[in-house]
Amino acid sequence: ETTADIAVGLSETKIRFSFEDTVLTSKLIDGTFPDYQRVIPEGNDKKLDVETKGFAAAVDRVSAISSEKSRAVKLNIASGILTLSASSPEDGRATEEIEVDYQGDVLEVGFNAGYLLDIVRQIEGSNARMLMADAASPTIFSEVDDPGVLYVLMPMRV
Repeated sequence: ETTADIAVGLSETKIRFSFEDTVLTSKLIDGTFPDYQRVIPEGNDKKLDVETKGFAAAVDRVSAISSEKSRAVKLNIASGILTLSASSPEDGRATEEIEVDYQGDVLEVGFNAGYLLDIVRQIEGSNARMLMADAASPTIFSEVDDPGVLYVLMPMRV
């Protein structure tokens, strides 16, 4: 890691950041920032906590079998256990079980494995949290230790 001074320039229409031999200029947009709070679901009462690295590794292994087109991974969630599965006509089926902290109704939900891995790999804490309502509603992902950082992922039919 190195440190460098950054010069910031601001005009009515642009902002410029300059450091060492790099200059980054961006056009400022006119208007209000989108209301991102509207896409964050409320009422997701089913809570699942899982060890982040083990979950990411399981998703990665199971998704190797999923079809190239959909990259779908099915999560079957029951008390204390998460079963991940994927299948494709060409390659067969893969299933893996991992322990989780979950005490709700049985829930089956599918996600695009690529999007799911993108989120889980961004979670820096040792445990990830999923907040769900049902199989058709957006799922909130966050760090157990830092719930202020969150991600929203839409499920898919599997």
